[in-house]
Amino acid sequence: MSAEEICIVMQRCNILFICGSVNQTTMMVEIARHLPDHTCRFTPHYADGLMEEAAQRGLLEWTIIGKRHRERARQVLTAHGCVIDECGSANDYDLVVTCSDLVVQRNIVGKPVILVQEGMTDPENAMYRTVVALGLPRYLASTSTFGLSHQYRYLCVASEGYREHFRRKGVPTSKIRVTGIPNFDNCDRFRSIPAQHSNYVLVATSDARETLKLENRRRTIEHARSIANGRMLVFKLHPNERVDRAKREIERWAPGSPVYHGCDINPLIAHCDALITKFSSCVYVGIALGKEVFSDFPVDELRRMCPIQNGGRSGAAIADVCREVMIEVAAPAFEPSMLEFRRAV
Repeated sequence: MSAEEICIVMQRCNILFICGSVNQTTMMVEIARHLPDHTCRFTPHYADGLMEEAAQRGLLEWTIIGKRHRERARQVLTAHGCVIDECGSANDYDLVVTCSDLVVQRNIVGKPVILVQEGMTDPENAMYRTVVALGLPRYLASTSTFGLSHQYRYLCVASEGYREHFRRKGVPTSKIRVTGIPNFDNCDRFRSIPAQHSNYVLVATSDARETLKLENRRRTIEHARSIANGRMLVFKLHPNERVDRAKREIERWAPGSPVYHGCDINPLIAHCDALITKFSSCVYVGIALGKEVFSDFPVDELRRMCPIQNGGRSGAAIADVCREVMIEVAAPAFEPSMLEFRRAV
């Protein structure tokens, strides 16, 4: 197959982007922006069988297959002018790019898949160890089992630290590509957004209770007050949280503190004195911007795993991995000259 023939094949590729949360969806849109010569279609996250039925009945609203997350994904996709193919049902796709493999949908099994890391994964707790040991469904351990389906050509990760993290968990090194990840690869740009407050400590709350985990919110707020040591506390609620309950708790134990929800947290991080999180990927924005950070994860480990800052080029880097896979599919047996072509592309 000649270089010209490979280019023709690649121009005909249909690519499905499986989205999720708002953050995951905007990442998919950014990757697709660098593949203008291909037919890109998008879908909110979805499942099969009983899990899909449960999602449609509103029983899985704390997950990315819940109706609320799907609607938010549709809104983002529509705002960016993306073509939506619900559940990837209208086309036979040559390549799939997805943000999660906790569930591998039946209609993508056997297709070339690229898995893209969104951000931080959950800690490897007792449930994680149980799921891995007994071979239980990965979604039972939440995002701690991200990457363990092994049903993908490549896993695109945030940093060298995450390459080692996933290698330790059993992902072959040959399947891991350090590309950086969109939305976390150019944090310095958030400094240019005007500040609404000064001399404050930002608390990024968690959705632990909404995702069936435990959290003592009073203890969390009192811990934040001790760190602030007289400085203003500003709270940014997790998108999944029950806003009414969270506001009542904050007003009770940190009265008068500003509370934000449904907005971008990154400008708040860019201008804070310190950032307090539990298990949130936004801690990486604080680290990249040189903020003092507090997390339930060891901070030294977070610094090692912080996404590379490449000036916003991660989407293009992941698109290059997509092209590489499309060439592999189009021309499985390369002549030496074709290998040189592949590297050039």
